[in-house]
Amino acid sequence: MNYPDYRPRRLRQNDNFRRMIRETTLSVDNLIYPLFAVPGTKVKKPIVSMPGIFQLSVDHIVKETQRVKALGIPAVLLFGIPERKDEIASGAMAACANTRATAIAG
Repeated sequence: MNYPDYRPRRLRQNDNFRRMIRETTLSVDNLIYPLFAVPGTKVKKPIVSMPGIFQLSVDHIVKETQRVKALGIPAVLLFGIPERKDEIASGAMAACANTRATAIAG
């Protein structure tokens, strides 16, 4: 008999075998938490397409990173959201060292 008519399941008979031949394991060490930084203070705007994730101002970013660290998540990925968007993404290409993005990262 050939697959898909015949599917040998001898390696899935017990938990020990399944654990040994498992291809993927996922732990908290594999997680990266996304943070979206916006200008201002006391801003916590939900992102509709990502339930439980918010656009946060710097004051909330600090609190959120402390919460993420307490959960054991080892890394965050910080996305800066400019005050205004244009066709050349000039807000994302700020060359000044004293920008809001460097204030957040510092």
